[in-house]
Amino acid sequence: MVDVDFIAPRHLAGGGDPAWITVPLHRACGWSHGHDPLMPRVILSSPDQKALLRLEPDPDGHWWTLQHAPTEDRPAWYASFGARTPVEIIAAFTDALTASAADAADAWDPLAPLHEAGWSPMFHHNRLASPGGTVRVDLHEASGTWWVTTTLGQSRPPVWQAHFGEHTPAHLITAFTTALTDPHPVARTGSVLSLPTRNPDLVTHTRQEVPAAQVASALEDRVRQLTARHAAPAAPPGIPPRPSAGPGRTR
Repeated sequence: MVDVDFIAPRHLAGGGDPAWITVPLHRACGWSHGHDPLMPRVILSSPDQKALLRLEPDPDGHWWTLQHAPTEDRPAWYASFGARTPVEIIAAFTDALTASAADAADAWDPLAPLHEAGWSPMFHHNRLASPGGTVRVDLHEASGTWWVTTTLGQSRPPVWQAHFGEHTPAHLITAFTTALTDPHPVARTGSVLSLPTRNPDLVTHTRQEVPAAQVASALEDRVRQLTARHAAPAAPPGIPPRPSAGPGRTR
């Protein structure tokens, strides 16, 4: 058995294991890695070479950056995430990125999940704060950029930040805000001393004993689920192929 801490709210659960993002991208989604084994960083590129994900420890910047090249219908865009951004929330973004193309006719509103979760405006309608006040989402209309900031108090430095540049697809930001507001706790197997805070007024954690095999298989289960999602669908029934012509006489 393994002691597992289940942390809520998830935005205060710490970063978690980066493999939750990098391993499925490589094994289930076909992203290739080109990092230098002598450098403390990971670089993954999408099969079409249009997206590049970098995980690079940087004490003065964001550890995760994703850059996407321009396409026929969208200019280049980027997203970045701080070191303590929970991997489960970043994974919602990358899972949406690698899923089938979203329906352009859908009106994706990244603020909608926040309203549904009871977030309230803070100073203006484009800044929403969580009920506990420890995380807020800002839309800068002039630049078309988004910021997500988690803090332990208004006068405290950020625990982590996420930034979505102009032209980032709305359905990807919506996937992020949906995961951000998910009330379910996330699992952590490290020491609770690594949490951003253990203040019981801000965060709750419940320790449970979980079978070691279940803990070890969680990542493999995720890889299998994403692999199945990417599996080619069976061909629809149609006209059976014409049988090949057998040997016969020729003139």
